[in-house]
Amino acid sequence: MAKYVWNRLLVSVPVLLGSLTLVFLIIHWLPGDPAQMIAGDDAAPDRVEFLRQQFGLDQPLWQQYLSYLWDSVRGDFGYSFANSMPVMDRLIAQLPATLALTAVSTLFAIVLGVLLGILSAVYRNRALDYIVRVVSLLGVSMPKFWLGILLILIFSVHLKLLPAIGNGSFKQLILPAFALGVTGAGMLARMVRNSVLEVIHEQFVLTLRAKGLSERLVLYKHVLRNALLPALTVLGLLVGEMLSGAVVTETVFSRQGLGKLVVDAINQKDIPVIQAAILLTGVFNILVNLLVDVSYSYVDPRVRKSA
Repeated sequence: MAKYVWNRLLVSVPVLLGSLTLVFLIIHWLPGDPAQMIAGDDAAPDRVEFLRQQFGLDQPLWQQYLSYLWDSVRGDFGYSFANSMPVMDRLIAQLPATLALTAVSTLFAIVLGVLLGILSAVYRNRALDYIVRVVSLLGVSMPKFWLGILLILIFSVHLKLLPAIGNGSFKQLILPAFALGVTGAGMLARMVRNSVLEVIHEQFVLTLRAKGLSERLVLYKHVLRNALLPALTVLGLLVGEMLSGAVVTETVFSRQGLGKLVVDAINQKDIPVIQAAILLTGVFNILVNLLVDVSYSYVDPRVRKSA
């Protein structure tokens, strides 16, 4: 197992390097001069040139790239162009809010998605199955920003039950977590339904029924254990989806967090903040997928044997 984990980490290195390179090139190809944006439109050329030299923007692109990689390996992300604060301090200050939103939305997606998938499979081709399938399709199809605005209008403006914006309390987390988790719940519901229907016709299920086991015991103890294995694989992608979706959700609900920080940094072309945030997100996704792969190998003996 240690060798399996080590191999997975080695495979993750070029993935992370490729994503960092792509982000670096895209940021530097975007129109606009960060030094000019910081100095202002009416700033003197000498002031703009001084800022370019101060931030290393006057160096060739390949030299900036190598310096960026070396600083990233050392954990030195520099200072923000916008307010000269250490980039790591800004990330650490905003990360807990984003992690809380990601965790709650992922938990909501797992609970609702698995429950709806089981109900849809048990009541196959009945009214409840059609309702669940339509709801799942809507959950996957609805844009997060549109759903967020709709939730604000219903529960905050008209019903006045939940706050629409801000951080600080659990009530302020409910609406953004719901808006962010609906897509994942729809994905899981469709996958769990198909997996349950596939497993329920396996030979070992027929054998269990022939032995006299109750339908409830067969379903919840034996069928679900095997049907949820594919859903476990998607869990890593689901967490990554939640983390990336936080950019839109935090903007709609005016929440402080990593997503809101990235949006503001893009508007200001604050290159160090953008690069550090992307690096942190990539490392987080890699660790989550590694954890899912390891847990999958423990759940399924066939994967552990092949590893």
